[in-house]
Amino acid sequence: MGKCITIGVISVKGGVGKTTVSSNISSALASEFGKKVLLVDANFSTPHCGMHVGLVTPQATIHDVLRGDVSPFQALYEHDSGLHVLPGSLLPKNISPLKLKSKLEPLKDYYDVIILDSSPSLNDEMLATIMSSDELLVVSSLDFPTLSATLHAVKIAKQRKVPIRGLVINRARYKDFELSAEDISNASGIPVLSVLPEDVKVLEALASSTPVTLYAPNRDISIAYKKLAGSLIGVEYQEQGMLSKFGSWFTGRK
Repeated sequence: MGKCITIGVISVKGGVGKTTVSSNISSALASEFGKKVLLVDANFSTPHCGMHVGLVTPQATIHDVLRGDVSPFQALYEHDSGLHVLPGSLLPKNISPLKLKSKLEPLKDYYDVIILDSSPSLNDEMLATIMSSDELLVVSSLDFPTLSATLHAVKIAKQRKVPIRGLVINRARYKDFELSAEDISNASGIPVLSVLPEDVKVLEALASSTPVTLYAPNRDISIAYKKLAGSLIGVEYQEQGMLSKFGSWFTGRK
């Protein structure tokens, strides 16, 4: 990779798992691909990124950075996976969201990838993420209400002329009553990068404040996240097959 790329993860409808997608992409990029990654909680009204990685009561936050109380470097925290996080404050603070882009600028010399977890609301918070991003991921699920919200998010991004890398379909159950990924792609005109299956391990991982890619690294959902993360940096994730596992187990034996 060359210079730092900033990827905004957006959705206009809450409850689709946007923060889960953001945290797992970030952790996979750091732990599986060895990238210097920063996850920024840009959902200023209801920040949750910290809780996804075991960071509940940070002393300095993105809110403090936007208020000018601390520099962005003073609000960084390192996860065990090597991922860095710039969390939000659970206590509301008056901020100017549109300062986000300028505040992040000094950090770009230190990271390969910056992931912005956006607000799910159509307001200055989402606009701040769009304006601060080089490209966007739009998170959706396979139902009509979310499709409507997804089309709205795509429209806003196109109006702002920020490239959309693709759609991420989350919590797929593969039932007849669901829309298909092809339906979503055709309606939005945006390619689907990944279809992430519904998995109870995601909830278990959240309860332990650990990304599922680290909590259950061999589950299908974790493999899907790793493949998605790799696609964002142009690297194919090589899944370890059973033959290679057997080979390592029987090394030195006849």
